[in-house]
Amino acid sequence: MNRTTRRLGLATLALALFSAWPAMAQDYPSKPIKIIAPFPVGTGPDANTREIALELSKALGQSVVVENRPGASTMIGMEAGAKATPDGYTLVMGSTTSMSVLPYTYGAKVPYKVERDFVPISVVGLLNTALTAHPSVPEKNAKELIERLKKQPGSLTSATSGVGSYSHLAGEWFASNAGVKINFVPYNTSSPYADLVAGQVNVIFDALPAAIGNVKAGKLKILALTGKTRHPNFPDVPTFAESGLPDFSPTAWIGLFAPAGTPAAVVAKLGEAMQKATAQNPDLIAKWRSYGGDLKAQTPAEFAAFLKQDDALWGPAIRKAGVKLD
Repeated sequence: MNRTTRRLGLATLALALFSAWPAMAQDYPSKPIKIIAPFPVGTGPDANTREIALELSKALGQSVVVENRPGASTMIGMEAGAKATPDGYTLVMGSTTSMSVLPYTYGAKVPYKVERDFVPISVVGLLNTALTAHPSVPEKNAKELIERLKKQPGSLTSATSGVGSYSHLAGEWFASNAGVKINFVPYNTSSPYADLVAGQVNVIFDALPAAIGNVKAGKLKILALTGKTRHPNFPDVPTFAESGLPDFSPTAWIGLFAPAGTPAAVVAKLGEAMQKATAQNPDLIAKWRSYGGDLKAQTPAEFAAFLKQDDALWGPAIRKAGVKLD
């Protein structure tokens, strides 16, 4: 085969592959889809991932399964998602931690680049951040807790999902803004809530869903919530702004991503499915609202813009807190 013939052959192959993408998208999905969840089983984000996977399976007419790959503050699961075959059959659930926090705390050691390695599909939902405490903590709200910590520095232990995780950085942000010292206890591959309920640690700064069951059962209590005004479902819980921290405004979110290189037509189809998945179950929508959340979808372009806004929020907060991890 001469060089010209070989080039023509390669060009024909490339054209054939390119032409095959629309047909593939039309047939997509023809087999089960996997969502990598880089969170420990039993945590709030894990539960949220499983909820939306069930709704996506209804919208797409195919089974959508969840595979937990926790560890390294979500980096293990996110790296696996970045390296997956870009055919739409392996997706990954990103979060505030993985996309907006870790690039500032671990820098070049993060084994993926948000804009380079992932294609945004849609946000799944937004969640209020709560300061949740064991009932043995005597303070009734965040303002009282700050007053105690200023008199007794380091007298509080706060659980986190791992060093550099959302719950860790939200706590560091709080401590920095309040001018207090807190001792953080990382739980890298297991849920910290069992120890929080048992009183082995005092508090956690985290999205509310993981704690809501124990809050309703009286095993935990909420001292403060994010938001410009008090949440209608928690009228007795003050906002952080009321507690003297108007600039403390972390919002937790999870969102669906595909590996870079996933065909645009497949991404568009997944985006349309997400619109249905977040709107077709009134009970699930009400459930999110009951714990201060907002189940919603965005187009891939809207989600990309949201990511830039969230990055602009967390960057300055992390730099102010002085958190830099090895």
